[in-house]
Order: sequence, then structure tokens, then C-alpha cells
Amino acid sequence: MIDILIDFLKNHGIPILIIVGGARILHHFSMVAMRKIIRNSLRPENFKTKRDEKLREDTLLSTMNAAVRVVIWIIAALLLLAEFNIDIAPLLAGAGIAGVALGFGAQSMVEDFLSGFFILAENHYRVGDVVEINQTVSGTVETVTLRETALRDLDGMVHHIPNGEIKIATNMTMDFANVNLDIGVGYDTDFEKLEKVINDVGESLANDEAWADDIIDKPTMLRVNDFGDSSIEIKITGKTQPMKQWGVTGELRKRLKIAFDKNGIEIPFPQRVLHEAPNKKAKK
Repeated sequence: MIDILIDFLKNHGIPILIIVGGARILHHFSMVAMRKIIRNSLRPENFKTKRDEKLREDTLLSTMNAAVRVVIWIIAALLLLAEFNIDIAPLLAGAGIAGVALGFGAQSMVEDFLSGFFILAENHYRVGDVVEINQTVSGTVETVTLRETALRDLDGMVHHIPNGEIKIATNMTMDFANVNLDIGVGYDTDFEKLEKVINDVGESLANDEAWADDIIDKPTMLRVNDFGDSSIEIKITGKTQPMKQWGVTGELRKRLKIAFDKNGIEIPFPQRVLHEAPNKKAKK
């Protein structure tokens, strides 16, 4: 057994190492060249921010990496078969026939690839964006290939979604994001005072060095949004950098609660009035 293994390594070991090592080296240098080509082809003036340019570059690299890796290792596998004296001509002919059969049977895969092409070409979302797919699953885009999109949600789970099944893709981090906050206050609230308190808190947050770079337009009171059963709903809006809206909104909530407590502004909670039915026996 050991003699057979030694003979095998003597006859085929070096060619196998050359093929496998060559494939790895070719893949590495192909991606280096592809990275340079993509960087030179992207024009900074076509992007609003450096972040947008970087996300676009990462997305194209992710897609090209998957495609190049598949092609290189298919070729390497064929060379390894040839090294073992396996005639690859029938395999190539069979692959051609299988390709025709798949063309008729795998229509969903063709749809995935076409959808993936248009997602990339039209720049619907990029690696690193936070998106919601079909209004059912949301997360950070980890990879985008011609066949599928992979999202990682807040629980750390990765969702693999075929591109052909994507009907609605909601990008939450393209160019900018909004603070969109609804708060209920009591009906006896002084609204002139309320508006001043909210706007002062928004301005203070926007001027804070820790948050200033994340905020484009300071949060302000927009309007009275609705009359509820136990409160009047106020809408507060502002504009932030991409992916910063959640942190800014959370900090805004905290500061508003502190400011409301200081100024005697009530955030009411639902209340019920219970009436006790009269006791008939007591009347008798």
C-alpha cells in the first residue's frame, strides 16, 4: 500500500501540486488585476460619497471573485482528471448535453442570473448596505452574486435569497437616511413649549461632537400627526448619514425623555375607566 502511494506521488505528485498551486496563484493574481480594473473604471464624480464608491467596488469584487473562482477551479479539475489519464472529451460532450437540458429545465436559475445582473448593473444595493427583501427579511448585505444575495440579520443568522425571487428590495442606507420618530403627548400639553423643547433637543444633539458627523439635518418637530385615544401623536424628522439613523434616533429618544421630565411634558400611557355594576342584592 505504501509502495503504491509512493509510486503515485512520484508519478503524479508534482503535476498535482503545480495544478493546485497554479490555480490558487492564478486566482490571487486574477483578483489583484480585477481590483485594479474595477478601481480604474469607477469614476469618483459618479458617487456622492467615498462610502458609496467603496461599497460599489466591494460589491463588484465580490461578484467577480465568485465567477473567477468557479472558472479557474473547473479548469483545474479538468487538468487533474487528465493527469489521472481520464479522457475528458466525453465529459465535455456530456457537459454540453447537460447544459442544453439545464437550459430547458433550470429556468429559475436563468431568472436568478438575469435578476442578479440587473441588480448589479442598476446598483440597487451594495455589500455593506442594510436592506429589506420582499418586506419579509432584512439585514446587512454580506455577498451579492449573479445567483443570490446573502443577508445577515441582527440575530447573526445569514439568509440566502435567490435573486429571481426578489420582487421588492428596500435599501435603508443608500445616500442618506431619515430620523422618523412618533411620540405621544398628553392633550393638555402646551404645544408652543413642546415644539421649542423638541427643537432645542434636536439642535443640541446635532451640535454634540459625538453625533455631529452622523447628522445632516437636525431633528425637528414636523407636525401634529394624529389624535389618539389617550394622546396626541407628534412626528419628529431629521436626516442622517447612511446607517446612522438608528443610533441617532435612540439617542434622541433618551434626550427627549430627560427634557420632557424637566419641563413637565407628559408621555401618557393607555388608561381605562372601570365602572362597577350595581349590586342588586344590596338594593333589596
